[in-house]
Amino acid sequence: MDHSAREEEWAAWMRAAMAGDTLAYHRFLKAVTPYLRSIARRRCDQFGAPASDVEDVVQEVLLAVHLKRGTWDMSRPVGPWLSAIVRNKLVDSLRRRGRQVSVRIEDVMETLEATRQDEGADQVDVDRMVDSLRDPQREIVRSISLGGAGIRETAERLQMTEGAVRVALHRALKGLAALYRSDRRANG
Repeated sequence: MDHSAREEEWAAWMRAAMAGDTLAYHRFLKAVTPYLRSIARRRCDQFGAPASDVEDVVQEVLLAVHLKRGTWDMSRPVGPWLSAIVRNKLVDSLRRRGRQVSVRIEDVMETLEATRQDEGADQVDVDRMVDSLRDPQREIVRSISLGGAGIRETAERLQMTEGAVRVALHRALKGLAALYRSDRRANG
């Protein structure tokens, strides 16, 4: 399968998943995981990160994809969006360890525009994690990340500014990522 056919298939699955098709979402995640692993491996080499970081980065990317899938622009390719998430998660990982990271603009040009399992058990974990958030963060994550609503729609419904919704969403996702990492360390 060539690159554009793969992109079209992934985009179709992602659009169906955002419309509530769990089978399409499962297919999408299964198909993109080897791609994510490949990019993570290449980025780890590029940034001098240990190969042992690859799986951690892939898991964080999968969580971010799940939580932020409502931010994907359906008119754009999925690959550059995924690539940007991998790069961002690796950079975050390196920074947490106190490593200064600089990225050449040429290395990320293709991704700049794109930047704009067991289903039941995963849903229980997601619900538990989201329930740990305080309002309005909890409602914003449910609306945008889990429900697929837009920033404007959520802001209007919650009677907040769009900027406040974006800030709250960013903080909530950052908190969820930290909770996810601590759960992973505690369980194994």
